[in-house]
Amino acid sequence: MTRGAQGFDPKRMDVDALLDDPGTRIVVCCGAGGVGKTTTAAALALRAAERGRRTVVITVDPARRLAQSMGLAELDNTPRPVPLPRPVTAGHGGRDTQDDEDAQGAPEPQGSLHAMMLDMKRTFDEVVREHADPERARQILTNPFYKTLSTSFSGTQEYMAMEKLGQLRQSDEWDLIIVDTPPSRSALDFLDAPKRLGRFLDGKLIRFLSPAGSGAFRLLGAGMNMVGSVVGKIVGAQFLNDLRSFVSAFDTVFGGFQERAERTYRLLRAPGTAFVVVAVPDTDSMREASFFVKRLAEDTMPLAGLVVNRTHPLSSGPGADLGAERAETAADSLADAHPLAVAALRLHAERVRERERELWLCERMSSTHPEVRMTEVAAHAEDVHDLTGLREIGSALGGEER
Repeated sequence: MTRGAQGFDPKRMDVDALLDDPGTRIVVCCGAGGVGKTTTAAALALRAAERGRRTVVITVDPARRLAQSMGLAELDNTPRPVPLPRPVTAGHGGRDTQDDEDAQGAPEPQGSLHAMMLDMKRTFDEVVREHADPERARQILTNPFYKTLSTSFSGTQEYMAMEKLGQLRQSDEWDLIIVDTPPSRSALDFLDAPKRLGRFLDGKLIRFLSPAGSGAFRLLGAGMNMVGSVVGKIVGAQFLNDLRSFVSAFDTVFGGFQERAERTYRLLRAPGTAFVVVAVPDTDSMREASFFVKRLAEDTMPLAGLVVNRTHPLSSGPGADLGAERAETAADSLADAHPLAVAALRLHAERVRERERELWLCERMSSTHPEVRMTEVAAHAEDVHDLTGLREIGSALGGEER
């Protein structure tokens, strides 16, 4: 990768080409927690909508920052329309308007934008109601073990994010879905969750605890009841009864869960899906991004590229090419006479070294994964809190100068 103060060219990720392509139906933003996935997903969605796509963005961010930045009081499990101002770009893939008069005469946005925040329990409830008759659904939804499973079991949030993605894609109401993945301990949890939840629900322990037993357990007869009694003493008789009741009621629903999980997993590997890995320029985040890139390749899932947030490109102009060592040498020579110049030179040296560290991390990523294209978003002085801020982020993602 070529060094430069302004970016990571020439292997730059072409975000606008990705969003403009009608063949792109799903964009999944993934990465470790705290790297700006939610903001990136929202900015991509806004840019796509203003370029003519019918877009919906789904977030799992409990802080509700997405709702605030889009001018909405709140978000819930149902997509809500986001009022779009007159576009900065004139139509699909259009050019920037030149002045206020042009903006006032611009047409209304051809695309549309909806946003929602995942409610994992409500999504779980919807799936149960769809696959079970009313009485069986009532038994499941009121079961204490189900309430725990649907709200706090490891992997449930990630699974339900995939479930909601499948629902949105099946509705065909939007031609582009942007997904902000859950903040997990590891970004890999997002891909593992459906299989992990499926293994749990179909595991030997669960089948063993079923009142009637199944397979070889049917042969245990009274012996199984004795073992169940021992287990009940360990975990509590009421818990064991709740678990048995849940398994008995859920058995008819489970096949639908497995089928939907497999269908959504295939959807993630389909040509119309693109993964965007999001990171920040520090060692841990870039290492996590590298692991995720490898995992996507192993699962043959389509990677669009890597977004590196919160970078610090150097300003162009006089003195931009001044290196850190020369700046510090000049500061030392002026130490007694020009304190303001000394402070400016030392600050410049610090920024140059910070930029060199960022570029080194990106060069190492490019060396490890030469096929991965990247784009960067410069750090903002404050958090994004409105559509204007999201549009600026989108412009940076598209490679436009700030």
